[in-house]
Amino acid sequence: MKKGTTGIVLATALLGATVAQASEFSGLYIGGKMGMNRSDISGVANAASKNSETFGFEEGYNWDVDSFLVGGSFFADFNQKTTHTAVPNLHYGSNTIGLDLKLGLPSSNWMPYAKLGWARVTGSGVFPASQFKYTNDLHLGLGVEYKFAPNWSAVGELTTAASKVNGSKLDNQNITIGLNYYFDTPVAAPVPVAAVEPIVKKEEPKAAPAPVVAPEPVPETWKTLLENKPVCIEGANFEFDSAKLRNVEVKKLNEVVSFAEKYHDAQLEADGHTDSIGTEAYNQKLSERRAESVKAYLVKKGVAADRITTVGHGESKPIADNKTREGRELNRRVEVCTVLKVERKVRVIK
Repeated sequence: MKKGTTGIVLATALLGATVAQASEFSGLYIGGKMGMNRSDISGVANAASKNSETFGFEEGYNWDVDSFLVGGSFFADFNQKTTHTAVPNLHYGSNTIGLDLKLGLPSSNWMPYAKLGWARVTGSGVFPASQFKYTNDLHLGLGVEYKFAPNWSAVGELTTAASKVNGSKLDNQNITIGLNYYFDTPVAAPVPVAAVEPIVKKEEPKAAPAPVVAPEPVPETWKTLLENKPVCIEGANFEFDSAKLRNVEVKKLNEVVSFAEKYHDAQLEADGHTDSIGTEAYNQKLSERRAESVKAYLVKKGVAADRITTVGHGESKPIADNKTREGRELNRRVEVCTVLKVERKVRVIK
């Protein structure tokens, strides 16, 4: 925080738990996956199951419902053929397409989920789809997803499906890993908290100097001048790799709102910062998103948007040691700065 010898000092600490807002996993996404498939057919010819390669894709949309996530998706899995028994020569695989409903429980950047839907499984190789048109059946799945960047996530998933026709049964199980791309980045939606009057200390005038003893007194007067005094609000901390505001931070931002209402002419600047984990280019973007998150909340509370500018400094201006966990927490911050006009008395000698 910047200080003047007789200036105004305004300090706030922004700490706490996550604000109710859009999760990291809401919106439209598309993804690809690859892994291991296990297929077997019974009824027509009993054959031991065997592993083969699989790849596929998925497209879907997720909605936040309270603390849960509900989604719908279309998927297709292409499982490679392999020889299950040599005598007779059973060389086959299976493919699956279908629709799923998803129920997830997002927590910061992680989300475990379950799937339930419809699938159509068809054979390939010695059991081609033209001869064995299998029926539709349930598709079940369990998985976990991790958001490692604003628009990218990694996924691990286990799915199973089976269908029957003419006394035969085709089982299909997949274990895959993949990547999802999200087209929309979640926007912070802070909850309102009761405003608190900011602490503003007014500068006291300088003490008048002792009169100068001279043979002939020199008449003197005092006049009041206005000068600029910088004021910064510091300590808006964030979780790792996140631009979401948190409850106690929102309470302190309401103090900034009250400050802006009291000083109508004050222009505000939101300065975003990060720790040193990650690349400089990624941290630059993250610091800009943190500054924009603070601006979005202030505008939501009635502060005019043209009174607020945002600047991202990335990892270039740490206030603590990035080698320690405590230091990195302090560096993940947003500071809101402004300049106030304050009075200063000066002596005028005639």
